[in-house]
Amino acid sequence: MNGAQSLIRTLVDAGVDVCFSNPGTSEMHFVAALDSVPEMRGVLGLFEGVVTGAADGYARIADKPAATLLHLGPGLGNGLANLHNARRANTPIVNVIGDHATYHKQYDAPLESDIEGIASSLKGWVRRSEHTQDVGADAAAAVAASQDSPGQVATLILPADVSWGEGGQTCAPVPPRIPQAVDSTTVKTIADVLTSGEPVALLFGGKACREAGLRAASRIATATGAKVFAETFPSRIERGEGVPTIDRLGYLAEQVTYQLDGIKHVIIAGTKSPVSFFAYPGKPSDLVPEGAKVHVLAEVGQDIVKALIDVAELVAADTEPVLQEAARPALPTGTLTPQNWVEVIGALLPEGAIIADEANTSGLLLPAATAGAPRHDVLTLTGGAIGYGIPVATGAAVAAPDRPVLNLQSDGSALYTISGLWTQARENLNVTTVLLNNRAYAILRLELQRVGADASGPKANELLDLSGPDMDFVKIAEGMGVPATRATTAEELAEQLARAFAEPGPHLIEAMVPPLF
Repeated sequence: MNGAQSLIRTLVDAGVDVCFSNPGTSEMHFVAALDSVPEMRGVLGLFEGVVTGAADGYARIADKPAATLLHLGPGLGNGLANLHNARRANTPIVNVIGDHATYHKQYDAPLESDIEGIASSLKGWVRRSEHTQDVGADAAAAVAASQDSPGQVATLILPADVSWGEGGQTCAPVPPRIPQAVDSTTVKTIADVLTSGEPVALLFGGKACREAGLRAASRIATATGAKVFAETFPSRIERGEGVPTIDRLGYLAEQVTYQLDGIKHVIIAGTKSPVSFFAYPGKPSDLVPEGAKVHVLAEVGQDIVKALIDVAELVAADTEPVLQEAARPALPTGTLTPQNWVEVIGALLPEGAIIADEANTSGLLLPAATAGAPRHDVLTLTGGAIGYGIPVATGAAVAAPDRPVLNLQSDGSALYTISGLWTQARENLNVTTVLLNNRAYAILRLELQRVGADASGPKANELLDLSGPDMDFVKIAEGMGVPATRATTAEELAEQLARAFAEPGPHLIEAMVPPLF
């Protein structure tokens, strides 16, 4: 057994049986070893950002890590944006990076780079395998590290000669560290804050955005009158009929200021105290209301769900959660607008759908339109690095082949990782992409105003315009092997969306929705 074979066998034995890959010469023995371990599924991405984003989407749905296979430092660098999103989502990923043979590094070949330095920006676990016989143990350690609460990117660097060398040994799985429980004193202190009679907001994130956490939060809100919010960009939040509908904290600082107006206590559970996404001239970065006190119920790596349930048992022992009733918008008619396209989604969303949401400004009204739809999951852009939607939808579909995946995708962000459509076609994944084409970086038009810059200049506006030439996403998708159509009216979108959901395999609908800003 060589090093690569011991690596893959150890990964599979630890439950990691999907590897999203964009390999190079240094990884050829890993590629060859896939045929000796048939339980490992290799999925090819044409760009490393698709590979890393797919691994993120897979783990968010599967609740276990996938592996990536990337080529040296430049390959890792190409995948870094979606690894950044994965870091912010606390997603477990086993990141395998091939490197030059140990004896070749001294020659400073063209692709030589500081892989550890690049990987360190992810603030996760990094190890280099130095000897073939240690690769299996290193791989088992990487899988365990990736799943240490709350989850992280674990990067294992595999030199080519360590990979091809004989004497590889598999290693039994290593148990990850479980989340630490919140002590009873803290739970009692938070319960006292909630029953103090002063205005309280509870902000939670992580796995508390699943049903058990949502039910506990709803009980707390109903019994105490506290305002309850999910974090702005949860890695995965459950929504729809039968689940409490809880608003997310706003993206814009002005929204947060409105939501937290009058609050005297902010309780944090499994997320961070609210701050502005960017700095703006003359405006505060800290969005906690002046004079309000911040209380931490649970840190990000602790058992957030149990902490919320424990608090609920103290302050809402006899209170039931408020569950969302079934309610769908009527199918709209007429030319597509930022207001009516989301009604089509709400009217037709299937049971058990997974939404990969990168609609950005076009999707501001989406939560209201889908609140009463059949139960579904929403994956959001946790780290703000655009180009996440297509890859994350791809990985989610690999993780849950029997569930419909709906990628709501803005046009500008799509172009970063558009080649992910090819992977969807190659793997015949059940992903429907609604490509929202407003031919603009609409969010930047808004931000140009919000930062107080002069928005009147033609050169500035040219940099925010995606027309001239107009891109044809139908032809682009078809060139990637994905059937595609175009909708200009609500009726066309509804007909095309229903057909896409009914047919297996990937589809793309280019929805011509004008910009909101």
